[in-house]
Amino acid sequence: MNSTAVYLDYNATSPIRSEVSAVVAHELLVGGNPSSVHRFGRLARSSVDKARNAVSQLVSAPPESVIFTSGGTESNSLAIESFVSRGIKNLLVLSTEHDSVLGAAYNSSARVHEVSVLPSGIINLNNLRSLLVDFDCAGVVVQLANNETGILQPIREIADISHQFGALVHCDAVQAPGRIEVNVNELCADTYSLSSHKIGGPQGVGALIALDLNIIKPQLIGGGQEQGLRAGTENVSGISGFGCAASQSKFNAEESLRLSVIRDNLENYLLNNFPSLVVIGSDVPRLPNTTCFLLPGLESETQVIAMDIAGIAISAGAACSSGKVGPSHVLKSMGIDSENANCAIRLSFGWATSAEEIDRFISAWSELALRKMSNLNDSVAL
Repeated sequence: MNSTAVYLDYNATSPIRSEVSAVVAHELLVGGNPSSVHRFGRLARSSVDKARNAVSQLVSAPPESVIFTSGGTESNSLAIESFVSRGIKNLLVLSTEHDSVLGAAYNSSARVHEVSVLPSGIINLNNLRSLLVDFDCAGVVVQLANNETGILQPIREIADISHQFGALVHCDAVQAPGRIEVNVNELCADTYSLSSHKIGGPQGVGALIALDLNIIKPQLIGGGQEQGLRAGTENVSGISGFGCAASQSKFNAEESLRLSVIRDNLENYLLNNFPSLVVIGSDVPRLPNTTCFLLPGLESETQVIAMDIAGIAISAGAACSSGKVGPSHVLKSMGIDSENANCAIRLSFGWATSAEEIDRFISAWSELALRKMSNLNDSVAL
């Protein structure tokens, strides 16, 4: 990326690490099909196996539980379709889920029931229990960390409650690894989605973690790759890059603290200087690298465009709507009205974010906000 630009959109895509770029380039030059028995094939297979071990260690899972896919969207779809194919008739999906989950759920043959969240953004466990009582043969789908707000869900508690009713649980964990400690054995869901480009790896590669492979029913049938669960010649260079990124992104408490300090300092400055500003999820557990806030009257699209002109990349929410800026279903699910939801922006930080970059954002954004407030005051005076 341009070294003069300020990139604050890691939840959309983390900048690729230099070590990862080198690994990807090397594998592209080496070539070889992992299914071939000659030495080029064996070299490719070795690279895939090495990456599988690295990805498994990122979330404390056994290597054999890792199924490589084209990304988080495919992993979510594979899990949901597998649940339905195994007899799940009802999908209980958190109302704040990523569009890839909502799309796969509503496109399946199962009945979809959205589980509400409290105004804090945390799952309404009473609503979950009620739905589990009312609908048998259920599968529960929930994000570990929300991509727009960074709000963390109590996955272990959700899994324990769901398993009491015989429900399977899929956790979209795409945003969490490297930012918080993720141990699938402690979270106790049945399947998990991961994505390479959220942790500094290449785009177009991800994984589904399935602690019981019997749960998974392949949606792509063919050559028997990935233990027969995801056919198609493996993307060796992408998978190797994913593995390298996983090795580079193991949870580091000091880095997590550094990011949370950057976030908290930013939020405190803005709250002190703009009293009407609202920080979403500030009173519940969040990712240390994510802040979502709104200033009433200052529209999201205006902010995104103005910051882009200033050389600063931010987001109005999820980066999965063809560049469209509109009211977030996540914020609306939390009870925020459309007018205010249309004023929210998200900043997300990562391994290359510096305090100086945050200062540049503060300067540019404050100028925009003060100009907007001045115009509003002038309009009122007239």
